[in-house]
Amino acid sequence: MKRWLLLGLLVCVGVGYLARVPLAERILPSLSQRMMAQMPTIDDADALHVLVCGAGGPLADPIRSGPCIAVWANGVLLVFDAGSGGARNLMARRLPVGETSAVFLTHVHSDHIDGLGELALMRWVNQANTTPLPVLGPPAVESVVAGFNQAYAVDAVYRQAHHGDAVAPLSGRGMTAMTSDVPAEGEITLVWRERGVSVEMFAVDHSPVDQAVGYRVSYGGRTIVISGDTAVSENLQHFAEGADVLFHEALSARLVNMLNASAEAVGNQIMTKITADILDYHTTPVEAAEIARNARVGALVYYHVVPALIAPGMGAIFEDGVAEVFANYTVSQDGTRVTLPTNEAVIEID
Repeated sequence: MKRWLLLGLLVCVGVGYLARVPLAERILPSLSQRMMAQMPTIDDADALHVLVCGAGGPLADPIRSGPCIAVWANGVLLVFDAGSGGARNLMARRLPVGETSAVFLTHVHSDHIDGLGELALMRWVNQANTTPLPVLGPPAVESVVAGFNQAYAVDAVYRQAHHGDAVAPLSGRGMTAMTSDVPAEGEITLVWRERGVSVEMFAVDHSPVDQAVGYRVSYGGRTIVISGDTAVSENLQHFAEGADVLFHEALSARLVNMLNASAEAVGNQIMTKITADILDYHTTPVEAAEIARNARVGALVYYHVVPALIAPGMGAIFEDGVAEVFANYTVSQDGTRVTLPTNEAVIEID
C-alpha cells in the first residue's frame, strides 16, 4: 500500500513539473493584475511611522542591509541614510518610493550612501517626478550629490529617450543638495518642516569623520531620534531626552575582538587592522542601553548592527548585559516597523 502511495505521489510531482509552464501562464496574468492594481501607498493612519529599511553595516548579512530608516506621517515620506539594499526593501514593503520627499544623510561613509543612486532613480521614474530628489545633511553631502548626478547623467538621457516624459521627465532626474553646517555641541538646527513633520539635526562623535550628525524627527507630539554612526555621545543623549524611540547604532566589541583574533591567527593583516580600528568610533550595545536609560526614552531600537550576526550565539553575545540596563529594546532587522499613534502613548514594534 505504501509503495502505491509513494508511486502516486511521484506521478503527481512529475505531472506538476511537466505542467509548470502552462500553469504559470494561466495564473500569472490575474496575479500580476492584482499586484499592479495594488499600488504602494503611504499608511494614512494618524501616526508617526518608521520602517528599518536597512539594519546592518558594511558587511554582508542575509537579514540586514546597509543603514536605512524610512519615516512617514501625514503623507510625507522621508528616508535617513541610503545604504545598499535600502531602496529595494522600501519597494518590497510596499512603500511608494516615488513619493519620497527627501533623503537625510548622517554622514558620507560609503555604507550610508552606496544605495543613494538607486533610490534617486527609483524615486524619479516610479512617479515621473519633475523635480530632483532633495538630499540633506552636512556640507560633505554637496560633493556626494554632485558625484552621483555625474555618474547617472548618461543613464538619465537614455531612459528619457526610451520612455519619454510620461516616465522620465529630465527635469526630475538626479538629486539636489540642501546642506547645513554641523551644529555646535548643545545646539540643534531645524532642517526640514512639511505638513507637521519636522526634522532637526545635531552633532555626534564619529571622529575622524568631522561631519557626522544625528536627527530628531517629530510629528503630532511623538518623537524619534536617529543616531547615525557615533561613539558614546553626551550631545546625542541630551537631544534624545524623553523621545519615544531611540534608533541607535551598535557595535559589539566582544564580537569584533573575536574577529580580530581570528584575523590575526590566520595572518589576514587587512582585517586585523580594520577590526582594531573600528572599535573607537562606535557605541556598544550596553553603552547604547545606558544612553536610552539616561535619556528616559520610551524604547530603544538597535540598527547598524555590527558585526553581522550570522552564526549561532552571536545574537546572544550582542545582547549580553543590555536587558539589565534597559529592558524595552529591539535588535532590528530589515523590515522592523515602529508605529507611534498621535492620540495614544503606545509604541507598536513589529
